Amino acid sequence: MTTAAIDVVDNPEAQQFQARIDGHLAFAEYRLIKGAIMFTHTEVPSALGGRGIGSALIQAGLKAARERDLKVMPVCPFFAAWFGKHPEDRDLLHPSYKTALGL
Repeated sequence: MTTAAIDVVDNPEAQQFQARIDGHLAFAEYRLIKGAIMFTHTEVPSALGGRGIGSALIQAGLKAARERDLKVMPVCPFFAAWFGKHPEDRDLLHPSYKTALGL
């Protein structure tokens, strides 16, 4: 399965980007704060591992941040690691996290 085939939706009530696949729920939790979105936790059930679902959740979250003109605060280690591997997205980082991540 490619990330393009993964349907990720924003569930504002739960404050999560979610993907429901094969009866499982994968999600990236967030909190909106003034001018920023803080990603606090990402969870992909082990049954869904290795299918690019975590990446799809991150990409959906970053797309939403761009559309809403929000800076990203990656508290979640999975989100933080993304920025180490994807310099093209570092413009989204909140200034305090650029320093914290050594970028």
